[in-house]
Amino acid sequence: MTNSSLRGSAPLVPPPPFVIRELCERALAEDLGRGDVTTDACVPPSLTGRVSLVAREPLVLAGIRVFETVFALVDARIEVSASASDGDRVAKGDVIAGVHGPAGSILKGERVALNFVQRMSGVATKTRSFVDALPAGSKTRIADTRKTTPGLRALERYGVRCGGGSNHRDDLSSAVLIKDNHIAACGGVRVAIERARAFAPHTSRIECEVDRMEQLQEAIDAGADIVLLDNFDDAALAAAVAFVAGRALIEVSGGVTLERIPKIAAAGVDVISAGGLTHSARAVDLALDWA
Repeated sequence: MTNSSLRGSAPLVPPPPFVIRELCERALAEDLGRGDVTTDACVPPSLTGRVSLVAREPLVLAGIRVFETVFALVDARIEVSASASDGDRVAKGDVIAGVHGPAGSILKGERVALNFVQRMSGVATKTRSFVDALPAGSKTRIADTRKTTPGLRALERYGVRCGGGSNHRDDLSSAVLIKDNHIAACGGVRVAIERARAFAPHTSRIECEVDRMEQLQEAIDAGADIVLLDNFDDAALAAAVAFVAGRALIEVSGGVTLERIPKIAAAGVDVISAGGLTHSARAVDLALDWA
C-alpha cells in the first residue's frame, strides 16, 4: 500500500464526526431498523468472529473512519484495526482492516459498512485516475461539482479529496457561480455579473459560466473573477485561454473525459471540473472475508 497523493502536505481532513455518525445512523436504520431475522435465528449471541476487509481490485481507499463508525454504532464491543489509511493506493488482495467481535453484530453491520467504503473508494479511485492523467508539473486542479448523491455529499466529496482532487463550492451559499439559466433569467452575462457583484460580500469572487466566445468577452469586460468554459472543444479552448490572457481564472467543464485531461491541462487552464467524479463513479470491489 502506498500513498502518493498530489495534495502535497495538505492534511486530509474527513467530515466532522457528528456528520459521519448521523449518516451511519441513518443507513443502519434503513437496513437494520426492524432487526436481522437471519442473524438472530442462526448465530448464537456468544459466538465471536474475525473478518478482514480485502481489496478485490486495485483502488484508492476512502472511508475507513466511516467503516469503523458503522461497526461502533452496531456494537461497541467490535474492534476494527486498520492497516491502511484514506488516500492510500491499495493493491488487489491487500488486507485493509481486521474486524473482531461478536459474530452476530459483525454480520448486522457488514453490508452498510461495505456500502460506504466501496462507494467512497470508488469516487477516490476515479478521481485519482483523472489526477494521474495531468501532465507532469501541471498546476491544474481536478475538481468535483454539486452532482452528488443527495444526502451523501460530505462523504463523496471527501472521497474526491482522498483521490487527490479538489472540491468545488460545497453548496449554493458557498460562492457566486452564474450559470446559463441565471444568464437567461437575467437577460445577459453583464447584467448577471453586475447584480451579483452588488449583492455578494466583498470577500466573494464572481464566477460566470460561458458557452461561446461572445459570452466570454462580455464576462471579462464585466470583470468576472473566474470564467467557466462550458463544453468548449479543443480549438475553442485554446482561443479562449489566449483571449483571457490571465485576466481571470479559467475553469473548464462539460465534455471532460479522462482522455482529454492532458490536452485541457496543457492549454493552461486553472481548474478542470467533472461531475462524473461523483455521479458516475463505480463502487469498487471490496469484501469482508471470515477468518
